Amino acid sequence: MCTVIVRTGEPLTLLGIRDEFADRPWEGPGEHWPDYPGVVGGRDLKAGGTWLAVLPSAGRVAALLNGRGEAADERTKISRGDLPLRAVLAGALPEVDLTRYDPFHLLVADGAGARLWSWDGRRPIETVVPEGTSVIVNGGLGADSRNLAPVFAAAPDWHDLVGMATVCHELPDGRRHASLSATLLTLGGDRVGYDFSDLTSWNAVAVPRVDRGVSRDG
Repeated sequence: MCTVIVRTGEPLTLLGIRDEFADRPWEGPGEHWPDYPGVVGGRDLKAGGTWLAVLPSAGRVAALLNGRGEAADERTKISRGDLPLRAVLAGALPEVDLTRYDPFHLLVADGAGARLWSWDGRRPIETVVPEGTSVIVNGGLGADSRNLAPVFAAAPDWHDLVGMATVCHELPDGRRHASLSATLLTLGGDRVGYDFSDLTSWNAVAVPRVDRGVSRDG
């Protein structure tokens, strides 16, 4: 997950774009984790975790982005993909040994607002996401050079704007790093709106839209 855009209010709206190597295997949203009952998200098939987890029964989402800083020791390092699973249940940064994780940004949001925890390999920083529309990228809150926040703030519906937050890069070794999926959520009241789009065959022209309403009572 390399871009998260969040608009506070009732309902809270969140767009999560996952950027990854195109050949990294994954599967779409589902309840893939028996140890995390009721949690919905796409699953990374290499490490087993997720980049964005939703707990419909609580009206809560946790989204992960890679951060910048000091990498974890290779001998003890574990995947960051379990952090959204833990955080969406806890409603906060989980109580784990952070030194085992590479740098990250972890957003936890519900209808009441959003908080961001950033880990640079040395110390965690907690930030209350301000009211209005904010953009989080690998550099952190407010580090988006594309100036997406005012565009998204002015739009009542974000479906047609997804392409502005996507990327696609051909690397020198022939691999492709691109936006693989988009998740658009609304949190508030007694319902979680969950729209998921697989972008793997999309050429940045139009967004394929998949509507999936997920009610809090399952």
